[in-house]
Amino acid sequence: MQLVDIGVNLTHRSFASAPSAVVERARAAGVTQMVLTGTSLAESEAALALCRELDESRRHLFCTAGVHPHDASQWTTDSASQLRGLLAEPEVRAVGECGLDFNRDFSPRPLQERALEDQLQLAVELQLPVFLHERDASDRLLAILRPFRDHLPAAVVHCFTGEKQALYGYLDQDLHIGITGWICDERRGTHLHPLVRDVRADRLMLESDAPYLLPRTLRPKPKSGHNEPAYLPVVLREVALHRGESEAQLADQTTQTARRFFGLPDLD
Repeated sequence: MQLVDIGVNLTHRSFASAPSAVVERARAAGVTQMVLTGTSLAESEAALALCRELDESRRHLFCTAGVHPHDASQWTTDSASQLRGLLAEPEVRAVGECGLDFNRDFSPRPLQERALEDQLQLAVELQLPVFLHERDASDRLLAILRPFRDHLPAAVVHCFTGEKQALYGYLDQDLHIGITGWICDERRGTHLHPLVRDVRADRLMLESDAPYLLPRTLRPKPKSGHNEPAYLPVVLREVALHRGESEAQLADQTTQTARRFFGLPDLD
């Protein structure tokens, strides 16, 4: 089986000492392609540098570039210009991580909305898919997306953790859905068990969101407590269980969907 991890925060400080080892462990576990997440201009540049440093073949590591809603207060006209330059690089396959976070409100909501709209406009102009973040803001996110949606090639709500109403709203706008180890958490993720059955196979993708969201069903647990792409098969197992599919079938479906979404090459 081959898996694609659509959301890896490989620029996180917890991976700083040996990012190449993280990549090697992932490949050994069958995670053959990864999309590194850019959450700010600086982190997007760092993700792009890691793609080039760790993947000479240019077939296994790719990245996104964008500004997270937490950093939306720093968004300026210059930011848009810098982001446009990053999005022109061949390793960069989507705009984001961008979106709305009304849970923590690290940036004022009007500034979050402005940064999101500007990044959506860039995605439309450059015809790139969008990697979206949303917390406690599904209604507002859907409202902002609506006038852009017909002009965007695709968009994924990454790390979906919401309820049925939010999921159906996203599916009604033909968005993709990213599922993480949240579904493995018996304390807060069990509501996802029936919901994953409602996502069409060609709209479902898997992600680790490493180093966050270590699957609670993982045994044995790493001493570091950090999640890695190598643990994505644990997420695959849980999602397959609740969709009533084999792991092999789900792996093939989500891999093909991710490759279409991000324009990734097929691997022999």
